[in-house]
Amino acid sequence: FLLFLTLYLSESTLTSMFLKDVLPTDPVKAIIFGESRITQDYLLRLLSENSYQGKIVLFNGSNNDSKSKEVYQAWIKEHKDTDKITGSKTADMRAALVDYFKDEAQIMIATEAAAEGINLQFCSLVINYDLPWNPQRIEQRIGRCHRYGQKYDVVVINFVNRKNAADKRVYELLDQKFNLFKGVFGASDEVLGTIESGVDFEKRIANIYQTCRTEEEINTAFDKLQNEMDQNIQSGLKDARQKLLENFDAEVHEKLKVNLRESKEYLDCYERWLWDITRHYLGDMADFAEGEYSFMLKVNPFPKEEIHPGPYRIGKNIEDANIYRPGHPLAQRILAKVKDCRLPEAEIVFDYSNNPAIISMLKPLVGQSGWLMAVNLTVESLESEDHVILLGFCDDGLSLEQEQCQRLFSLPAEIKERIPSDKPAEAREKFEPLQHAAEEEIVQGIAKRNGNFFDAELEKLDKWAEDVKESLEMELKKLSIDIKAKKTEAKKILKLEDKVKTQRQIKDMEKKRNTMRRDLYQMQDEVDERKEKLIAEIEGRLRQKVQSTELFLIKWKLS
Repeated sequence: FLLFLTLYLSESTLTSMFLKDVLPTDPVKAIIFGESRITQDYLLRLLSENSYQGKIVLFNGSNNDSKSKEVYQAWIKEHKDTDKITGSKTADMRAALVDYFKDEAQIMIATEAAAEGINLQFCSLVINYDLPWNPQRIEQRIGRCHRYGQKYDVVVINFVNRKNAADKRVYELLDQKFNLFKGVFGASDEVLGTIESGVDFEKRIANIYQTCRTEEEINTAFDKLQNEMDQNIQSGLKDARQKLLENFDAEVHEKLKVNLRESKEYLDCYERWLWDITRHYLGDMADFAEGEYSFMLKVNPFPKEEIHPGPYRIGKNIEDANIYRPGHPLAQRILAKVKDCRLPEAEIVFDYSNNPAIISMLKPLVGQSGWLMAVNLTVESLESEDHVILLGFCDDGLSLEQEQCQRLFSLPAEIKERIPSDKPAEAREKFEPLQHAAEEEIVQGIAKRNGNFFDAELEKLDKWAEDVKESLEMELKKLSIDIKAKKTEAKKILKLEDKVKTQRQIKDMEKKRNTMRRDLYQMQDEVDERKEKLIAEIEGRLRQKVQSTELFLIKWKLS
């Protein structure tokens, strides 16, 4: 997973922001890319003066600084007489610096020399202090860390000078047109290939920097460049999507947010289900715009109620329509009606052969048939939970995984015929042990979750009590020391008036100490009360009421 952040900074805030809010304070590794040795030396000096002394390693084309030489000599000595030493000083120097970064240093400050040929999958923070104009170079930098073997999400932070109009336009071009910081397609070879040569693209931007003097000239030049590239970029995006649809599993499409219907906006699975249910229920009562996931009501589906005619639209950042989602009153009414439907047993034929996406888990089932049941399991304790369980098996007795059953309903299907009444009874009998096992797994999962919740809440209480106790005990100890010092001081006072005044102060301090001791005992009582309340809550969760309701039973066939 890649997370991109952009910092729009002015020079006055650059140093403080860089040190306080960007670089990690824990052992997380960070690589900082700059465009020149001058920038590299500046960052080394800046960070060394601000708590990162001895935690930095440099990487550049020459690597002739004293620290790099020291790291190299130590590495050669450590790996003497091993095949890790290649005999090439350049290659061995690079390997030595990477190993030192992995084992010792926290930060690597690198020039473009580190953008190729090294593997940094142990590092999960990439900082583009100087953002290149060439998108292919940015992808190469990210690729040092975002590669096979990386265990953590990689965070990429780009610095942009908001006072420089050209820098802002370069970032907009990379972000909005190449989608470089917005996911898989932005970083794909197909899309980056639309610029033909990253070097040529970089030269065109350099020419804008050199020839344009005013902000108006800069914007005009970038508008022209952007318009020239729009057609090629969109074509590249379309080709990339098509290749993905044709060659990858449907599960991959969902993870990459690729819509099989090439719509303007991606819908997650819940939005897609809501859209399909709404289309089915409303039918001719509404006009649907598939490409925009919007609809207008032609007829009020609930005549006794006041329903807005629309438009309704599914998605984000909607301003010109009703935002249609599961919590919308119209959606709630439709879902309630659909849930109340009682479905007769029937045979349904699912069509895999004409489905545009590959679904690998269903391939072995092509040509087979069997039975499938949907059950709604309600578990009530202090909270009420609903779980839809899908159970299925083939005619040869092979049980289906729940995800296989679910995936069947992503295919187009046709209802063939009603089923004779004696067949479903036999199927239900076979489903009993499967249903019982599935329900038991869910109930145990809820119990485990409640147990984890109980442990976590107890731990929070204990830590809170410990913190309060330590704080009060420290204050008590300090106050006792102060009282003792005050008493010693009082013995040395000769004037009676001052002696009485000091004793009064001592008395007030002792009173405060007694109050703090009472607070300590009261705090323990409060912890006990909270624990008792928590135990009672968990006992309530253990008194579960479990109810299952059959939603439908079908005879399935996959063609």
